[in-house]
Amino acid sequence: MISFPDESRDVGVVPREVLLAEGGMVFLRGMLSGRHPSAPYAAAMDMDLAEVEDGRVVFAGRPSARFFNPVGTIQGGWAATILDAAMAHCIHTTLKVGENYTTVEMKISFVRPVMPSSGIVRCEGRVIHRGSRIATSEGRLFDDRGRLLSHGSETCMILD
Repeated sequence: MISFPDESRDVGVVPREVLLAEGGMVFLRGMLSGRHPSAPYAAAMDMDLAEVEDGRVVFAGRPSARFFNPVGTIQGGWAATILDAAMAHCIHTTLKVGENYTTVEMKISFVRPVMPSSGIVRCEGRVIHRGSRIATSEGRLFDDRGRLLSHGSETCMILD
């Protein structure tokens, strides 16, 4: 079981020169410590970075009825967002000073519905391959009992 991150974290976007002045691990650890703000989308969707290590991150999320689709389950875009966050941020851990990245492809498979009863969900992203220009990662979203809800893969382009 994972706890939800500190809800008092600042939300915002850092200036580009700040982002590029730090390596990926230093920057993401700065997000965890509160030195850098959480991304606005994360606050809006009740999810946040919870763990960071080289090539691996974990996001925690709180699915609630405010994310229901018309049939009464959490909209698939919510699960896709937390998966995208985890799969992209694990690649971010590999960035050198001056590097940036962008997602060029993502595939998601939904295994079980995400519901408010899923509890605090845990989404782990891991780097599969990190080349000089292309990086790939995978992500897995679990409910608070450890059951797989969805999984995916992502390709990112590394930019100077």
